[in-house]
Order: sequence, then C-alpha cells, then structure tokens
Amino acid sequence: MTENAAMSDIQGSETGLIAFLGLGHMGGPMAANLIKAGHDVIGYDPVPAAVEAAVAHGIPMASSAHEAAAEAAVVLTMLPSGKHVLDAYRGVGGPGLLSVVKPDTLFLDCSTINVDEAREAAALAVAAGHRSVDAPVSGGVVGAEAGTLTFMVGALPEDFETVKPILELMGKRIVHCGDHGAGQAAKVCNNMILGVSMIAVAEAFVLGEKLGLTHQALFDVASNASGQCWALTTNCPVPGPVPTSPANRDYQPGFAGALMAKDLRLALNALESTGVAAEMGPLASRIYDAFAAGEGAGRDFSGIITEIRDKSV
Repeated sequence: MTENAAMSDIQGSETGLIAFLGLGHMGGPMAANLIKAGHDVIGYDPVPAAVEAAVAHGIPMASSAHEAAAEAAVVLTMLPSGKHVLDAYRGVGGPGLLSVVKPDTLFLDCSTINVDEAREAAALAVAAGHRSVDAPVSGGVVGAEAGTLTFMVGALPEDFETVKPILELMGKRIVHCGDHGAGQAAKVCNNMILGVSMIAVAEAFVLGEKLGLTHQALFDVASNASGQCWALTTNCPVPGPVPTSPANRDYQPGFAGALMAKDLRLALNALESTGVAAEMGPLASRIYDAFAAGEGAGRDFSGIITEIRDKSV
C-alpha cells in the first residue's frame, strides 16, 4: 500500500461514515473523490439519473435521505436551494434530518444558498445538539471531477479543523472565512464580481470586433494589462485565445447561465438586506436573469457575449 493510500484509510476511519445527499453534476464527482480517497460514503439523490451515475462511480446508495444520515458522523448536503436545505433539516410532513441522526452529528452544507438561510440552518443544527459548517464551492463541474474546487467555509474553528481534511480531498484551496454563514457570504461576493466582470469582458470583445480588433490582439493586450481577470484569462468568452474555455465548444458549461443567474439573485438578496448602494450587481443580475430565461440557462455563462452581439447594431 502506498503512503497516500494508507493516509486515506486513516482519514476515512477517523472521520466515520459520510452521508452525501445530492449527487448531481457537482455532488456526484465530489462524492466519488471521497470514495477514491478511502472514505466510507453512502449517498442519496431522488433523481434516477443521478443515482445511476453515482452507482457507476462506485458510490453506495441508500433508499432515503433518512436512511443515509441515520448512522453518519458527517451529513454533507449539495442541494439546489436554501429551501431544500432547511426543509431537509426540519422535515416537511415528517421528521427532518436533524431529528434522525446521532447526537453531535456534523452537518456540512456545500450548497450555494442565501447567507441568512445558511445562518438559520446552522442555528437549527446547533439547537438540535449538532455541529454546522457551510462550505459552498467554486470551480464548476471540471473542478468537481478533478478535485480542484475552492471551498469557502463558515464554521467554528474546531469544526473547520474537523472538515478540512475532507474538503482537501475534493478541492485544492480551502479558506476559512469566519463563523456560520461566512462561507456563503464569500461565495456571493465572489460570484457578483465574476458576473459583472464577465459582462464587461464580453462587451469589450464585441466593442473590439466593431473597432476592427482581432480577438487575439485584444486578448494579448488585456490579459497583460489592467483588464486582466479570470473571466478573460481562464473563461475567455471568444474561441481561440484560451483553448480550454467553453467558447471553444459552443459554450457547453462549465458554469451554466442558470447557475450564474441564481447566484446573482443571492447577491441581490444580500445587497438588499444589508442596504449596500450597489448598481453593477443588480444590473448584472437582471442581465443574467434575461439570459437564463431562454437557451442561455443551459449554456456556459460566458455565452452572454452572444446576447450582447445579437443586440448590437
């Protein structure tokens, strides 16, 4: 046995059973990476296609979320919205996860939800005698598959130390952002920057086209000047300059437009609840809402450039 394999076995045995609830495009690969590292994982997802994919990746499946969580030391959720998380914790028409698990279970939520919802979920877990960590991710499906995600973590220091070895098997950068809800706060701020910057980069390329610049010329200047940003140098919205960007495969995500629209709505909620006098964030939210209302929902968010180009004279 290699040294790394031995360490994985030690980590898995010390952590105990991990219930992984939500095995979609992100959750499935994340759970698979935990399995590969030697962790004891049991999964659940109500969607048959997700179950089929999870089984193909060697993830044992439970017949219900309650069954998966009952004996778990860690309950990891990767769910579509804050309502799904809160309903799972409290229960709808029956007992919730908080009432069927063992005492002092650690609830690790990797969903992207409202900051206030994350804090409410943490308060519910703590009141029920458990521990809570919010750890939303950045890096998309490619990062989930490669185990290179960034985790933004909101947790008490001792709980952060507990989950850090688990998160390190699914990501390459783990940042402790503060107490409960701080992970979601960091995620919403980061993705507001990302949404605004992608629109700016896309508008600049369309302007460059109108002015007679080649894509490569603009890229060569901006990527080495003050316009440099992730939306340009990693997820460039035009084909050519960055061969790995979604623009080179007809904007297949990646990070889908529907997800960017969702994250910007979360940013808008946070801006409204805190009274921040923001203008670019709300504008980006409206632009991506319109993009996601059509075919853009299933395209990479960098495909916003096609909307800008189509609306230009």
